[in-house]
Amino acid sequence: MTSLLIFLVLVLIGIAIWQLTKIFDLTQVGVDSDNSEVANDKDNSVNGYLMFAFVGFIYIFTIYSLFEWSDLVLGTPASEHGVEVDNLMYISMLLIFFVQTVTQFLLHYFAFKYRGKKGQKALYFADNNKLEAVWTIIPVIVLAGLILYGLYTWNNIMFYEEDEDVIYVELYAKQFSWEARYAGEDNTLGKANVRYIEGINTLGVDLSDPAAQDDKVVTELHLPKGKKVVFKIRSQDVLHSAYMPHFRAQMNCVPGMITQFAFVPTVTTAEMRQDEAIIAKVDKINKIRAKKSTELVAKGEEALDPYTFDYLLLCNKICGASHYNMQMKIVVDTPEDFKKWLNEKPALAQQWKEANAPAEPEVKQDVTPEMVIDSTLIVDNH
Repeated sequence: MTSLLIFLVLVLIGIAIWQLTKIFDLTQVGVDSDNSEVANDKDNSVNGYLMFAFVGFIYIFTIYSLFEWSDLVLGTPASEHGVEVDNLMYISMLLIFFVQTVTQFLLHYFAFKYRGKKGQKALYFADNNKLEAVWTIIPVIVLAGLILYGLYTWNNIMFYEEDEDVIYVELYAKQFSWEARYAGEDNTLGKANVRYIEGINTLGVDLSDPAAQDDKVVTELHLPKGKKVVFKIRSQDVLHSAYMPHFRAQMNCVPGMITQFAFVPTVTTAEMRQDEAIIAKVDKINKIRAKKSTELVAKGEEALDPYTFDYLLLCNKICGASHYNMQMKIVVDTPEDFKKWLNEKPALAQQWKEANAPAEPEVKQDVTPEMVIDSTLIVDNH
């Protein structure tokens, strides 16, 4: 309701200003004025100074943004390759910031310096080979350096030896939730196909595949610190994107094919909760939630629970109406805690057998004279 009132007030203010301009135009009747649509020296000067004012606004707002919202960045990376990704981002942003600062200043300065004046004509160059070479070669060199650095970083992230000590985890996306499947003792994920989806076999695992007999399906993702995890990623329906921001990891989930991403977690959930930046963010969020809870309680509704930091797996593609709610909790454990947690999880094949086991037939008891006598006594007692 408040938003609607604000909108109506703004509309009324706009109408009032429009009416005032019409009244002002009426007061100018009979006054000698230039109604030509051709800009004069005064118009050009005004536009020139406005150009300076606008570039000042850009710089001031940029500096304000850096100070006001700098705490919203992700902070400490929780994976080995995260440091390299952050370095690449910092370099890219510094270059963009530098180029934007210089080019915007030159653009607005020249718009002011060479503003139109009566009797002044612009000097026209048909071409200038030196200028063309400069503003072509410099961007080519800079962009080539960024691209090569990016490819080098990407290859370091994605490459792993086949005989390397890794664990395999499948991430399965569907509207609008995630499931994960761990390879068992054989460290090999069994085959899967959407045609096999039935009952509790929500991932379509081929339960006739020997490699699938020890696979384990979960709805909460646990990862061991210091161990490389290779993710095999599938989608059941539409294009999704597996996004783990604190691990600087993202990969599209494409229906009909398996995509892959690998990284080494370096910070457990418990350790990240002790990070100073995370503590500050959690405190800020809880202050907002406490304020909101006060309003809810005043209306007779339930208060919000305090927020506790957790890693999350999100979908970074707009995949439908509940896209915003498509997330799964990620817990980074010590290797010992991870092994203990995984050992407690049942294998999907065993769960399938138990869920589809034939019902045991009811055992019929022969009625004996003693049972008849006992039942008669019970009736008589009542």
